Amino acid sequence: MKRLILFIHFSLFIFHFATAQVTVEARIDSMQMLVGEQTGITIDVSCDARATVELPVLQKGQQLAPGVELVEMLAADTTKLDDGKRMQVTRKYIVTAWDSSFYYIPPMKVRVNNKEYETKNLALKVYTVDVDTVHVDQFFGPKDVMNAPFSWDDWRPLIWCTVFIILLSVLAAYLIHVLRTGKPLIRIIRRKRKEPAHKVALSEIERIRAERTWAQEDSKEYYTQLTDTLRTYIQERYGFSAMEMTSGEIIERLTEANDEEALNELRELFQTADLVKFAKWTTLINENDSNLMTALEYINQTKQEEDPNQPQEEIIVTPEAKRQRMGIWSIRIAIALASIVALALTGWVIYRVIDLLR
Repeated sequence: MKRLILFIHFSLFIFHFATAQVTVEARIDSMQMLVGEQTGITIDVSCDARATVELPVLQKGQQLAPGVELVEMLAADTTKLDDGKRMQVTRKYIVTAWDSSFYYIPPMKVRVNNKEYETKNLALKVYTVDVDTVHVDQFFGPKDVMNAPFSWDDWRPLIWCTVFIILLSVLAAYLIHVLRTGKPLIRIIRRKRKEPAHKVALSEIERIRAERTWAQEDSKEYYTQLTDTLRTYIQERYGFSAMEMTSGEIIERLTEANDEEALNELRELFQTADLVKFAKWTTLINENDSNLMTALEYINQTKQEEDPNQPQEEIIVTPEAKRQRMGIWSIRIAIALASIVALALTGWVIYRVIDLLR
């Protein structure tokens, strides 16, 4: 039993030791290179997944060894191992050398859980480039920076886009001018609402009454104006062509809509008017006034009252005006689209011009 317990403890110790073991390695991509070429030095640290690892942090241009210069330090990369119990941290350093020689790169220091570890040392052999010093005329000195040759293929799209932008701008300006200074495209007819038939008739009868001084001298004209006023009112009020009908036909048509007492008085008025106009009948002034009052009473009895909420003005939008209104909206949309396209193309042209002139 004691041996079993010791064996278990020993196994746990070995396991803990294995999981807590830290390994630090360094390798170089190539141990040989020419002057000015680059190679990479990689540091791998394997340790417990909960450990804190601090890799060397170097600045660009810093020397790892005399003559070996750091070009770039890449970001560290971490990889999980053994189902997440361990991890491997890797970082690469890009170096170069400018003189041919054999370089010794000393160990680099890594800290794991504040404990310091060292990598192994590395070696780098840098070779020079063979130069033929006898035939020196085959080598040419450095040349000046050459400007790229001008090519219409690069500028042709920009020129066409510029022309298109100008056309769009002219079109937008013209449409704006039409909307602002041109004559209105929409014509809305405003007209006063037609006066009710009884108001027109009453006004006309008042006029006839004001001029009744000549009624005795010219009864025919008096009764002609009076009956024409009544005929016009009846035609507007009841909707049949009273102006083209005889007095009897008018009375017959009105029998269905009016009371008999009002029609009897109206019948007498029309009969008197027919006698005066066609039989040269002579009437007295009081008889003329009585017939005028009969006309007034008939109109007042049969008039239709106005709706107080009815507008005094009538607005008529013709179908042509509706089409023109749609045309205005189309013009506004066209202006907006032309402006957006012109601005977008202008931005693209400016970007391309700057890019070509660099």
